[in-house]
Amino acid sequence: MARDLTQLEILTELEQFAGAALDRHLSMVKEWHPHDYVPWDAGHNFAMLGGIDWDPSQSRLSDVAKAALITNLLTEDNLPSYHREISANFSRDGAWGSWVGRWTAEEARHSIVLRDYLVVTRAVDPVALENDRMAHMSHGFAAPMERTDTSGDGGFLFSVAYVSFQELATRISHRNTAAVCDDPVADRMLQRIAADENLHMIFYRGMCAAALDLVPDQAIEAIDLIVRNFRMPGTGMPNFRRNGVLMAKHGIYDLRQHSEEVLQPVIRQWNVFERDDFGPRGEQARERLAAFLDDLEHVRIPRFEEQRDRALAREARRGVGTVAG
Repeated sequence: MARDLTQLEILTELEQFAGAALDRHLSMVKEWHPHDYVPWDAGHNFAMLGGIDWDPSQSRLSDVAKAALITNLLTEDNLPSYHREISANFSRDGAWGSWVGRWTAEEARHSIVLRDYLVVTRAVDPVALENDRMAHMSHGFAAPMERTDTSGDGGFLFSVAYVSFQELATRISHRNTAAVCDDPVADRMLQRIAADENLHMIFYRGMCAAALDLVPDQAIEAIDLIVRNFRMPGTGMPNFRRNGVLMAKHGIYDLRQHSEEVLQPVIRQWNVFERDDFGPRGEQARERLAAFLDDLEHVRIPRFEEQRDRALAREARRGVGTVAG
């Protein structure tokens, strides 16, 4: 029986592939500048500089849009934690190090432009937003692989599996947030961010596909554990549950989208259920994954949608809206 490869051996074997993927990314990515996406003429000073401080009446966004934008921004704010996890589980040298640096620099634009937009347009309370940023960044990011990996040597596989799904999930969240903002400026900004997230997903999805070819059993075990333990990176931020429920109820990101627009497309891209190169361990992991996806589709999603529809019906009877306020 062939032994498992160590993380260092996997990284070494895949570095040439990573270099080619990085070159492809650089040929596809579009340079853009956060300041171009912010309506600066809508801004004015706060009280400290002789203006007026924020008041809820100044926001033009619905409650759903505000919850989604705050959640998206606080998620992007935690970039230092993500950089630490990625750099620890990839490498700081060669193609891996170049990718980590490039990815981090591109991701930083997202929090810059989102915060500038929210503050300039007075869409949300800037004091509350800053307090939440401090709390969330101080708490950091609990990587899924830390909760699931017991071998101490599976960080790369867990990491690349997680971000393959997470980058796509984030893209969908930004895209659907754009649809509820009712603001062409916000729409253009969020579509730009979503395009970045899609290219990041393509890089990571390709790296995970290469890992599946190199170490099929090890990779499918990581994929299975990540899918069954998946949590969005914003989990744990202030008001995450409240905002997440609001976003799910109103179509920003819910279980069906997670299954049909994130999990299933990526898993199909990897040909997980058509492959014939798994050993006994890999087959067991694939069976667990199939059972989880079946339960998600036939039990958890219908249950969620039934509960959501009842909640929305109750809100409609009470005349509860999602207007700014």
